[in-house]
Amino acid sequence: MSANAPDNACLPACETLPATSGDGAFAEVLLQRPAGEVREVLYWLPALGVSARQYLPLAQALAGQGIAVAIHEWRGIGSSNHRAGRHDDWGYRELLLEDIPAGVAALHARLPRQHYWMGGHSLGAQLASLYASLHPARVAGLVVVASGSPYWRQFRYGRWIWMGYTLAPWLARLVGYLPGRRIGFGGNEARRVIEDWPRSGRTGRYAAAGSEVDFEGGLRALDLPLLALRLHDDWLGPAASLDWLLGKMPHSQAAREVITGADLEGRRADHFGWMKTPAPVATRVAAWLAQVQSRDAAT
Repeated sequence: MSANAPDNACLPACETLPATSGDGAFAEVLLQRPAGEVREVLYWLPALGVSARQYLPLAQALAGQGIAVAIHEWRGIGSSNHRAGRHDDWGYRELLLEDIPAGVAALHARLPRQHYWMGGHSLGAQLASLYASLHPARVAGLVVVASGSPYWRQFRYGRWIWMGYTLAPWLARLVGYLPGRRIGFGGNEARRVIEDWPRSGRTGRYAAAGSEVDFEGGLRALDLPLLALRLHDDWLGPAASLDWLLGKMPHSQAAREVITGADLEGRRADHFGWMKTPAPVATRVAAWLAQVQSRDAAT
């Protein structure tokens, strides 16, 4: 066992919390509690096309340091009762205004708290930030891992990425959904998700089709502690992309750190590789949470 790896043998079994949205969408939130007292609670949003269960090693690593972790399940994946198709469609509006609130409510019924820490990986971190902009009083702070704005101008090969943002919605409309598993990007994604996400990639601004919410204004007003962990070898989340995302939240007190291959036992510090060795990320998150709580207690 690595010196950085927690001993998970004494952790309680992972719990499944049923979450039903207002429109009938169902999924299970996975809750990993620590063996002893719960010091903090983190609600975690996965990357695009990644199921909740793939983050259990991260949740266990954090639970080993006293942090309970609830892992959201995206509509269309894993335990969800929906699957993207020509007759089953959704977008950011449903994810942000229906599903995440339902998941947080399920967590609150099991572990009542005045507010929770919100975090996520890749698109999950972006949507965690948007959720926080909608409910700032319910969120203690944000944890952003391997993420950033998808704005094409912030990437080295931006023109190719812009082309992808143009073609993906066309393909999703043609097939009825984006066949992500077939093309090797994400999962099978709903058409309106593949309209909302590329729109933010083309324009650099967040919006949800069918919603009048001013996400950009909400992000500008957000005043929360924030930890941003960038992966050194992550071409999907370069420094400029992260800068663009954090620049939307000028009042949030952002702490930035970089995870390198040396932190991950020699593995590449890329967009998904860190998930195989999550203990270093968990250690950084736990240390930051303790630092923020200590600072708040002193003021």
